[in-house]
Amino acid sequence: MKKILFSAYSLDVGGIETALVTLLKHLVNDYDITLVLEEKKGIFLDELPKEIKIVTYAPCKLKFSIIRKAVNFLKQTIFKIKYNNKFDFSADFATYSLPASFVARTASKNNAIWIHNNYMDFYENDISQYRNFFKSLRIQDFRKIVFVSDFDRKIFIAQFPELIKNTLVCNNLIDYEKIQKLSNEKIKREELNLIQKDNNPIFINVGRHDEKQKKISRIINATEKLNKQGYKFKVLLIGKGPNTEDYKKTIKEKNLDNIIMLGAKKNPYPYFKLSDCFILSSEFEGYPVVFVESQIMGVPIVTTNVSDSKKDIDGKYGMVVDNSEDGVYIGMKEFLDNGIKVKKFNPKEFNEEITKKIRGIIND
Repeated sequence: MKKILFSAYSLDVGGIETALVTLLKHLVNDYDITLVLEEKKGIFLDELPKEIKIVTYAPCKLKFSIIRKAVNFLKQTIFKIKYNNKFDFSADFATYSLPASFVARTASKNNAIWIHNNYMDFYENDISQYRNFFKSLRIQDFRKIVFVSDFDRKIFIAQFPELIKNTLVCNNLIDYEKIQKLSNEKIKREELNLIQKDNNPIFINVGRHDEKQKKISRIINATEKLNKQGYKFKVLLIGKGPNTEDYKKTIKEKNLDNIIMLGAKKNPYPYFKLSDCFILSSEFEGYPVVFVESQIMGVPIVTTNVSDSKKDIDGKYGMVVDNSEDGVYIGMKEFLDNGIKVKKFNPKEFNEEITKKIRGIIND
């Protein structure tokens, strides 16, 4: 049995973490897996199969640079002695983590890095910052560079054309049977009464409350505008993050009683089941896991123009709107006025195609 290693930051709530746990569950019967975490924490820890070994590699973060560098050099040396090229395959699954990059590059020469986000948008189209970020990851030392969207791969190739042969696109696996099962779990009565006290349409957004990327303020402001025009509907916001309290304050100041903040949920799928439309307001994304989750649940999608949404969502599973506050408003209004018809999604075929690619990445 081949020995493989994945590195990540933690297993807290998030699309990357959800995708990683799903992938590891899918591979555990065929590979001897080690997972290296920068922080051994997160609500998904208890979902990992017991066969997976967990190792912690946490860099020193002391303010005194001389001591910090000395300690980190020692930690890196110890890790190299123990794990250098000891695996048949290794992968950094958390792009943003420099320690995860070091771990994956050290553990095997047959290595890969997953790119989950549009870092050009993250760095506000600053090409210098974009290039420096990937250079800091030592991107040239990875045998394979895996993008979850074709859009992000094209951006990368434009800046690193010499690495084109190392790149490929592979979407994340989705545990559709688990999602379908979890969607049947009961919601607390007080929440259910709050959500269902009328028969108005329900929008749902699930994601980290990070305004720079997710732009939840667009949904809040679009809701205010639609309320003033007499539309009746609800918005469920599931998630938490650095801007959660800002959103709560704004919602209260604007008296938006039809926006319900439910906090982070380990199981958001019963709320998908109650909802009529998923609304994604992001400025940028890699490839949103919530796209596929919505497709599995048969929930129409209104999304800003991010990632591969034009190719994969528009006219099939929902509609794509302009990447702006006005775009979000227009999309919500269009759904309320006319609804959206979606085609039936086949998650089994979706996973089968991805599985072939992943086994090719590992075994090539």
